[in-house]
Order: sequence, then C-alpha cells, then structure tokens
Amino acid sequence: MQGATYAGVMTTPLPSTPVPPAAPTGTRDRLLDAAADLFYREGVGVGVEALCRAAGVSKRSMYQLFASKDEVVAASLDRVAPRYRTALIPSEEDHRSPRERILHVFERLEALSASPDFRGCPFVATAIELKSPRHPGSLVARRHKDALTSFFRQEAEHGGATDPTLLAQQLTIVYDGASSRAVVQADALHGVAVTTAAALLDLAGLSRRAHSTDDAPQPIPAGQRPGGDRTHG
Repeated sequence: MQGATYAGVMTTPLPSTPVPPAAPTGTRDRLLDAAADLFYREGVGVGVEALCRAAGVSKRSMYQLFASKDEVVAASLDRVAPRYRTALIPSEEDHRSPRERILHVFERLEALSASPDFRGCPFVATAIELKSPRHPGSLVARRHKDALTSFFRQEAEHGGATDPTLLAQQLTIVYDGASSRAVVQADALHGVAVTTAAALLDLAGLSRRAHSTDDAPQPIPAGQRPGGDRTHG
C-alpha cells in the first residue's frame, strides 16, 4: 500500500503496522507539517517565505506562534518524532524476544532506505546541518536519538547482554551509519544493516530464542518507506 510521506515515514502503511498521521487541526500544525517535509527534503536552509507559502500561512502568523525559525526547526522535529518512532520501534504488545525486537528496528530501516525519497534519519540530518550543538533543533535531535539508544539498552538488558550500555551505543552507530550510507550511495541497504546488527547481538550474547506460539512475526510493509506527511534514532 502506498501513501503520503512525512520526514521519511509513510503515513498510510499496511494495517498491520499503523502509523497514524497527525491531523493538522490549525495553523501551527500546518506550519510544522510543512516545515518537517521541507526541512527533510531540502534542508533547514529553506527560507521563511517558502515555508509559509508551503504551509499556507502568513509570516505574521508564524511569528505569532514561534519567536524564530530556530524554534520552528526544533518543533518540527518534535512533531515528526512520534510517527518516526512508531514506524521503527515495536510496540509494547510485541512479545518477541529482545533480539528480535532490536532487529525489527533495522528491518524497518532497510525498508525505509529502499525509497528514492529517503534522506536518512531526520534527527541526524538536521543536527549535521545546524552544526551548533546548542541550537534548539540540535537539542531536540539529540533527545530523540538518545531515546533510540535507550530502547536498545533496555532490550539489551532484557536479553542478558554482557554490556547493555556499550551494545546500545554500538547499535545506534550502526543505525546512523547505515542510514547515512543509504543516502550517500543513493541505494537501499540490501540487508547490510540487519546483518551487522545481528553480528553485534551475537557477540553480546543475545540468544536466538524461538517465538512463542502467540508471537507472530510482523512483516515490513512494502509501502512503508521514506519521504513528508512522512516516526525520525
């Protein structure tokens, strides 16, 4: 199933893995949705006039809502984060083993990277463009990347990894590196992200536990791939 994209994540995926789009209910929502889309596709250098034109709002309205464009950049990342997370992170109701839950993230990344609209992780891309670690957008990006690392660490602890903190950091580096490689090479990952993550899990001692009879695998939806009305680890 195909659908619109928003910061790298499809908003109309298969029913088995819903990623509900945030319904724009007003000027602020329209502005942040347009910002997330434009900043992801074209970079945070997009001007205020182009942004307001895309959102269908006036510059006056924008500055009534936000003190600066910097605040818009930060808020647009927070806007897209729940969708990016939902597209990548298995739900609490997913009772597969910690190893499988971790690999799920890399399987999703593989699916996202196959789209020509893929521009990498929106948080990494934004932080690299902004340069300053103290920029509001960089602070938001770091917070959401730390959340992905925290997910890896929690699963590593549950799986009995010898050093959960180190493993979580390594998995985050693999995620960001694989995501960046897909952008630089303009090509899908073809399994390299999953196999590299699996090798780390093997070294860390996370076993290949079998599914329980209730733990049906969750296929990666063919349509769930990057782009605007687009969860960005």
